[in-house]
Amino acid sequence: MPAAPLLAVSLLSAAALGYELLLMRLFSIIQWHHFAYMMISAALLGYGAAGAMVALAQRWLALRFTAVFVAGAILFGVFAVTSFALAQRIAFNPLEILWNPREPLRLLLIYVLLFVPFFCAATSVCLTFTRFKDQIPRIYSFDIGGAGLGSVAIIGALFVLGPPDALRLLGAAGIAAAALACVECRWHRKWLPVLLLGAAAMLSVGLPRDWIVLRPSEYKELSQALRVKDAHVVAESSSPLGLVTVVESPSIPFRHAPGLSLNATMEPPPQLGVFTDGDGLSALNRYDGRREPLGYLDFLTSALPYHLLRRPKVLVLGSGAGGDVLQALYHEASAIDAVELNPQIVEAVQHRFADFSGKPYSAPNVRLFAGEARGFVAARGERYDLIQVALLDSFSATSAGLYALSESYLYTVQAFQDYLRHLNPGGILAITRWVTLPPRDVLKLFATAVLAMEHAGVRQPFRRLMLIRGWKTATLLVKNGEFDDRDVAALRSFCHARSFDVGYYPGMQAGEANRYNVLERPYFFEAAHALLSPGRETFWARYKFDIRPATDDKPYFFHFFKWRSLPEFIALKGRGGMPLLEWGYPVLIATLLQATSMALALILLPLWVMKRRTATAHGSTRLDGTARSDGTRSVAAISENRVAIYFVAIGFAFMFIEIAFIQKFVLLLSHPLYAVAVVLCAFLSFAGLGSRYAQRLLGREAQVAGAASRWRRNRSHRSAAAMAIVAISAISLGYLLVLPPLFSFLIPLPDPVRIAIAVLLIAPLGFAMGMPFPLGLSRVAGCAEALVPWAWGVNACTSVVAAVLATILAIHLGFTAVVVIAVVLYLAAAAAYP
Repeated sequence: MPAAPLLAVSLLSAAALGYELLLMRLFSIIQWHHFAYMMISAALLGYGAAGAMVALAQRWLALRFTAVFVAGAILFGVFAVTSFALAQRIAFNPLEILWNPREPLRLLLIYVLLFVPFFCAATSVCLTFTRFKDQIPRIYSFDIGGAGLGSVAIIGALFVLGPPDALRLLGAAGIAAAALACVECRWHRKWLPVLLLGAAAMLSVGLPRDWIVLRPSEYKELSQALRVKDAHVVAESSSPLGLVTVVESPSIPFRHAPGLSLNATMEPPPQLGVFTDGDGLSALNRYDGRREPLGYLDFLTSALPYHLLRRPKVLVLGSGAGGDVLQALYHEASAIDAVELNPQIVEAVQHRFADFSGKPYSAPNVRLFAGEARGFVAARGERYDLIQVALLDSFSATSAGLYALSESYLYTVQAFQDYLRHLNPGGILAITRWVTLPPRDVLKLFATAVLAMEHAGVRQPFRRLMLIRGWKTATLLVKNGEFDDRDVAALRSFCHARSFDVGYYPGMQAGEANRYNVLERPYFFEAAHALLSPGRETFWARYKFDIRPATDDKPYFFHFFKWRSLPEFIALKGRGGMPLLEWGYPVLIATLLQATSMALALILLPLWVMKRRTATAHGSTRLDGTARSDGTRSVAAISENRVAIYFVAIGFAFMFIEIAFIQKFVLLLSHPLYAVAVVLCAFLSFAGLGSRYAQRLLGREAQVAGAASRWRRNRSHRSAAAMAIVAISAISLGYLLVLPPLFSFLIPLPDPVRIAIAVLLIAPLGFAMGMPFPLGLSRVAGCAEALVPWAWGVNACTSVVAAVLATILAIHLGFTAVVVIAVVLYLAAAAAYP
């Protein structure tokens, strides 16, 4: 009998989770980041399908365990590379998915290709649980612990390797897992491990780069820019934060000045285009220290606050290639603090292209800080005269609804309250956004500012707001104090000289709106008054888009979709109405329906086949081997129902809690990358330790109970699972109350300290969450061995649905509700313990 390949399971699980995370990164580059949901779905569905297949063929597979495990690991390594290479060659355009019937078919083909490597890896892992039923908690600890280490390893690797090189490394890891399994299982083919390690080395270093070179969508901004004559890439760098590409266009120079007034008499200086993941163009300006070439920056809507403040102390959030810093330098700000998340962009500005950029971050009155904007503000005690939130994203992606499912803690009610607390008396918060018609994000920002001030006790927020728009951008001002007549006069003069339209200021009359960039109606003015009126709730309900403010609990600022508007937008298809549709959300719903239907099929079909086989082979004998007389009510169905309820419940609950707390810890760690790496690794690693503890607990109980006391052993299983679920429920609900004030206290601490505290906070919850699954699966193995792979597959299939459903619930109810629902599900699992 072969030994359980525990280390091979751990390495294969690490490679599979690393591959899942890497695919998110890869598809962010070649398509857009919201394909993360498709990656999660493909991965977990592969696991569910593997559970169904092993359940149907477990006897044949178990007899050939080592060969099947090794083959699955090898095929994972091969298909991890080839499936992606083939998938990105499919001419898929997500912008046409709702009206071109070919696009859903192409998406389905991509989905199937990416499903294959996960299916191969999961077959090996699932078969291990089936073959070694007496070691389930131990196997699970290596499985989930390896996945936790894989989540950190891939992020660390992406700091050193480009995404294609990381892809080759993961493929090699799969083949290395096969070699390790040969050794652990003491397979008679002694030469095979050496051959497999050689193949892994060849895959990691010898695969031609052209086979997996990234091919971004032709509709991304970078692809469009490179179509210009003589445009070419002059620098490129990669990290988990993004692929930063710098482009030069000598024949047709870049003229990137978002919302530049049509009255401007100066054009921008020579520029280089800076793209992140092929999108989000920002301009790197030539700067030689003189103010005059920067004069065009005074003809942007974002220049308004400099006409209301004299030599302000400025904080620029999301400074990027330095355009907003140059704008502050042009207006002679007394001091400038710039915050940028991606150090690759800073390196390009300050070092790689220092002669071109003039090193704006090294100007005498400029200080540069690397970090996430929200966390930086929360951790700082300084106050500013002007806090400027830069225009961070792509117009094409915003207008097409490509950010609809992305979380952003930059534009929540609580974020606005943080910003306003860091303003000096009379200081201004300025946020610039793209103009989309009918208005969406600008109105959501306006509503967010109103709500933030009301929650802070401001009685007359309408006196503290100003809004202007140009032909492509709009700027919202929120003052720590009331705007006076001098401010209004400065605003009017600024807008008149630049032909910008006034959207709102205190005391504004309707006739002053909609003068230059004329719209069918003065939408911005009307909406601003509605959002400041007692009938705000009615306006929110009737508006064609969802413009209710985002909160830290529901941080989906870019979600504007409303189902009742869908028929109208589709009816406008022939007249250019489709761009009005925020299509990310409908695609998410479609993914949920698809995942649910596939999960049900993969759960019910194997069960039906196994029942048929059992009925044929044993007549009136139950599936768990207990005979019954004819005419007596069978309890097999009840047992199977309890197994299904238990594993469905813990599958949903585990994913809900994991996803919710990853989001909540973003606020503590002040960095989305740290949150994913630290929280995911800690959850999975401590869950692995919890599983090992469950193994020891069951071993002690078995010794105490004795071989003859089956009832007592069953009771010990149930008691251990119940204790774990009570602990999970108590810790989760306690954290909902404790974490928000605790995070406010901890945020000023250094990064290493906050990371260590995050791990300590996650440890008890992760430890407890690692116990219910192996305890339940061990219980199933003790009374109905045939159901082990099926139960494993039920849990995996449920996780497919849970990953998507958690996002939908968070959008509508918030992450707190997601955690509460998870606790209810865990309690239901305790009641349904097999």
